[in-house]
Amino acid sequence: MCGRVAGYLDGPATVTLRRPPPLGTPMTVEADADGLVRISHDGALVAEAVPAADGPAPAVPGTVSLAAARAAQGRARYFEDPVFPTCFVCGNQREPGDGLRIFPGPVTGGAVWAAPWTPDASLTDGGRTVRPEIAWAALDCPSGIAAAEAAGIEPDTAVLLGRMTATVAVLPEAGDECVALGWMIGRDGRKLMAGSALLGPDGDVLAVADTVWLTVPRQIPGSAAKEGS
Repeated sequence: MCGRVAGYLDGPATVTLRRPPPLGTPMTVEADADGLVRISHDGALVAEAVPAADGPAPAVPGTVSLAAARAAQGRARYFEDPVFPTCFVCGNQREPGDGLRIFPGPVTGGAVWAAPWTPDASLTDGGRTVRPEIAWAALDCPSGIAAAEAAGIEPDTAVLLGRMTATVAVLPEAGDECVALGWMIGRDGRKLMAGSALLGPDGDVLAVADTVWLTVPRQIPGSAAKEGS
């Protein structure tokens, strides 16, 4: 969602999600002269985006080799009982070629979560280059999973993305062996601040983001006492 909204702007952008977006439903897009983009449905604000404020991007806490990312893949506690098993980015019920299948886990000896990611040809713009919104998506879940696990979030609590600021310098190509990284930056009550990055085959930083996640009660099947999304 964030990447699609950011697509109405040029360059780095900050996207704020105001409510869960309806799926498969047309929404209204409005933009003003100051660069503010609003997405709404039935008169309710769903998301808004603005050009990212000037300032340094979050510092990437070191690099992670493809071998280390492969060793970390799927080791996160999250994947024992995923909150969103069909998530487009990290859903482990997605088949190859359907979704991104990015499964970050903690890297041994560090405070970084990582996973390998090789973009499928279906994620391109018709050539070899991955679509910009896909690069945004690859920056999404790694930061949330890293933040939730580093903060020790309990299984009865989920995290939902509230805000994302991303800079995409280079778009990967289909077949590139990339590494997706996520790390926690801090916590303020229900808010978890995190960073994420996408590394290319040579370890160069292709894209970077900082995110704000909100903790919410998790909807547990069979329990009417839990609410969430």
